[in-house]
Amino acid sequence: MTIMAEATTSERPEDRVERPEERYNPYTGRRVVAGVDDAVPTAAQLGLEPPRFCEACGRRMVVQISPDGWWAKCSRHGVFDSICGGRR
Repeated sequence: MTIMAEATTSERPEDRVERPEERYNPYTGRRVVAGVDDAVPTAAQLGLEPPRFCEACGRRMVVQISPDGWWAKCSRHGVFDSICGGRR
């Protein structure tokens, strides 16, 4: 007896549509929507505040601040460092 698996809707090529990648505000965690202003805290605008949310998924990150910079870790997307953004 042979069992054949049915194709699910996600396996059909016509259902594979490229969606624009979602982005999130790294200071508020809200999804970035084109045409809608999202307030950025003044301290963040001045470069004094590290990001608290992952830009890729919006999850809260673990943040460590040191005298010469900071690093932030997302459980899904890894570590972001202030040296990568040229802020050290």
